[in-house]
Amino acid sequence: MRSGFINIMGRPNAGKSTLLNALVGEKMAIVSPKVQTTRHRIRAILSGKDYQIVFSDTPGIIQPEYKLHERMMHAVRSGISDADICLFLLDARDDLALIENWISELLPSQSIWIVVNKVDIIHEQRKQEISAFFQGKPYVKQLTFISAAKQMGLDKLLSELIDHLPEGSAYFPEDALTDMPTRFFVSELIREQTYFLYEEELPYQIAVAITKFEEKEQITAIAADIIVHRESQKGIILGAGGSMIKKLGMASRVSIEKFLDKKVYLELFVKVRANWRNNETFLREYGYLQ
Repeated sequence: MRSGFINIMGRPNAGKSTLLNALVGEKMAIVSPKVQTTRHRIRAILSGKDYQIVFSDTPGIIQPEYKLHERMMHAVRSGISDADICLFLLDARDDLALIENWISELLPSQSIWIVVNKVDIIHEQRKQEISAFFQGKPYVKQLTFISAAKQMGLDKLLSELIDHLPEGSAYFPEDALTDMPTRFFVSELIREQTYFLYEEELPYQIAVAITKFEEKEQITAIAADIIVHRESQKGIILGAGGSMIKKLGMASRVSIEKFLDKKVYLELFVKVRANWRNNETFLREYGYLQ
């Protein structure tokens, strides 16, 4: 039996959440085309006949501008500290020198597994350039090419990861998918829809707080607050005559029902909390501080 903790880290939009979901075969992390979608360290458990892996999907590596960003980077570092294997995922089109700078800053004395994603959209010459760049680097434990979206190379990656796990018993029951509460995933599914429905910077300035979660025999009743930090943003979330929040509610309900496999009654409210991304009281209330 082999078991261990594997941390997935990398730059924003490298495909970390897509990789996590593909490896475990379930939607555990929200995904959008926009960068910095992931804010928390999200743990997902994959169990097999003779192995158990606890994956951590972490926020993209950024230079913090707010206390929220500082907490996101704290999640990255905490994932590194307790990982048996660190996967550094990069987009095959990334600036390799920049990636090396991030690695040297975050992992100055640790060997890591370089996973090159989106290999389906590059030419063979670029693949050879990447291989040559990382060849012989002392921090590179392994170099693997994949496409998480196309599920190319994932079986090989998973097999190699299992071989490198330490021997040991399972940490969680065989049927466990995560150690995180359902309310967390519900809030994330609502937040995910804001990236698709609202443009530009607005989704980055939104938090979602679940205020009611009541499981009944036929239906689950959920209420959530959509947090913004300016009064003008409240109007954008609501839309003319409440049109936009109605769309948000409908899209979120469909996503939550698929996740819970149960009918859902969802109520959404919009609240203004000025500068919440820099306020430790609000960050704690919304789950970004413990």
